[in-house]
Amino acid sequence: MSGAGHNSGDFDVIVRGGLWFDGTGAPGVIRNLGIRDGVVVTATPDDLPAGPDTEVIDAHGRWVMPGFVDTHTHYDAEVLVGPGLPESVRHGVTTVLMGNCSISTVFVPPVDAADLFSRVEALPREHVLSALEKSRTWRTPREYIEALNTLPLGPNVTAFVGHSDIRASVMGLGRSTEAANRPTRAELADIDARVEDALDAGFLGVSTMTNPWDKMDGDRYRSRTLPSTHASWSEFRRLHKILRRRGRTLQAVPNLNTKYDVAFFALASTGIGRKPMKTSVLAAADTKAERWVNRIFGPIAFAANRIGKGAFRWQHLPTTFEVYSDGIDLVVFEEFGSGRAALHLQDELARNDLLSDEAYRRWFRQDFEKKFSPRVWHRDFDDTRIVECPDASLVGRSIGDVARERRLHPVDTFLDLVVEYGRKFRWHTVIANDRAKVADRLIRTPGVTVGFSDAGAHLRNMAFYNFAICLLRRVHDAEKKGVHDAGKAGRPFLTLPEAVHKLTGELGDFYGIDAGYLRVGDRADFVVVDPAGLNGDVDAYHEAPLAEFGGIRRMVNRNDRAVAATAVAGRVVFRDGRFVPGYGRTVGTGRFLRAGVEERGPAPIRTPAGEPVA
Repeated sequence: MSGAGHNSGDFDVIVRGGLWFDGTGAPGVIRNLGIRDGVVVTATPDDLPAGPDTEVIDAHGRWVMPGFVDTHTHYDAEVLVGPGLPESVRHGVTTVLMGNCSISTVFVPPVDAADLFSRVEALPREHVLSALEKSRTWRTPREYIEALNTLPLGPNVTAFVGHSDIRASVMGLGRSTEAANRPTRAELADIDARVEDALDAGFLGVSTMTNPWDKMDGDRYRSRTLPSTHASWSEFRRLHKILRRRGRTLQAVPNLNTKYDVAFFALASTGIGRKPMKTSVLAAADTKAERWVNRIFGPIAFAANRIGKGAFRWQHLPTTFEVYSDGIDLVVFEEFGSGRAALHLQDELARNDLLSDEAYRRWFRQDFEKKFSPRVWHRDFDDTRIVECPDASLVGRSIGDVARERRLHPVDTFLDLVVEYGRKFRWHTVIANDRAKVADRLIRTPGVTVGFSDAGAHLRNMAFYNFAICLLRRVHDAEKKGVHDAGKAGRPFLTLPEAVHKLTGELGDFYGIDAGYLRVGDRADFVVVDPAGLNGDVDAYHEAPLAEFGGIRRMVNRNDRAVAATAVAGRVVFRDGRFVPGYGRTVGTGRFLRAGVEERGPAPIRTPAGEPVA
């Protein structure tokens, strides 16, 4: 538990009297932590002397734990212009994984990357393109990592290389998004070589996508599905062979229409007679649209891991999956043809003409009412709430209620509201994870890991930057109930040490990165959580402008009473609701974490120009 050296002034940071969790799943113990040169050098019940320059955090009555690992983000463009990534760090996240869902910015030129990202992740294309055009200096994966490490990064970052990124860079974006085209032998060899190059540089693995709902942006190939959706199974097997041999990870989004390729990914992860392949798949969720689906995640993971000796994991969002939409600008409308036709049109006047056409409305109603079509969205306009509208009398009501008042079909009412008010008509619904008992069962199911925050994407639709705080609140509430009603409640669905492990060490271990632990000798990435702040603020709605993307007001979370402090590499960057001066501009504490490499000590502090700060 203890390290040597308690001399006065010996520590850069002391964290006093907190309930310390090291990320292994071990019970918390009251300890004083001493941190020097970005590393935890002691954890002791003894008092630690502070020198004149030591920063002291009083953690009495609070929890001290490793910084959270966010395994599913789309910060690939934002990190280039806003490298502090404050919306994650203020919620205790100290490591983020980028390059998910087959899309990264490593190989393709900026205009292709903007077309790949913007519609899929609901990001303003012009700002994504601008960020890439201003920042791109790299030609190789290794140069990409070097470019990120010159930025004043707030958290640590690491990344997958995207299958669509690689495929488009080899075949050209046009050819790679046409179903009739297949890569030549030479192109397949080039794809393999680029994967190997990325893994050599330290990337986690490859991300892929077979779901056809996600579409291209821009004018050249608009509404085509992503390049990875056109890959053959033989092409996938080549990628899997490389990842299996190298011990790296496949992150996958399956086809949500047919769903059968989940079995393909689960089978690919198995290790009978071969080395297993680490595979992380979206998403274990209790969707309102298909209530039965939540029952399949455990058996699939059991079959792949216990029977097949594999390394298969589901990603799970440990909070209610609620979304907001400005008019029809929501990814769930990509699920069916009439919705895709509307989202294909970028011009609002042309879109309104389409939405007003009676033949189109018949088509939309038919799509909407299909009982057995694959879906994630429940398509129930009674299960909605209007939150903003120029007609204030509609605010707080459901679209279904307005339809009954107007004696119209709910679809017609919805389309009328979109035509009349456009993006000023804002509404809310819950997609998944609304049943507490099912959510509790899912989070403790073997083979289910925490993920899928989508941080940095869908800026106007959802905000799960505080996913870890949401889980800790649920666990804390359950433990309090157990204390006050022990005879009935029994053991909580997850203990606090188990929850901390699932948010930290479990993820660092699976993805093979130096993150998720706070033991003596570990890099001092940590968060101090005040359990008194785990209250209704966790669920409250907030917006904040994102200056780097033209001031768009994105959805955020604000529960600063819960997170008392966040530190990266031994430097406290967020404390008592405030970031240190210069954070993300002249102060940077994070670095790129390479797979399988220990990253100890403080990261270089750099200016935006890449020069070290004295």
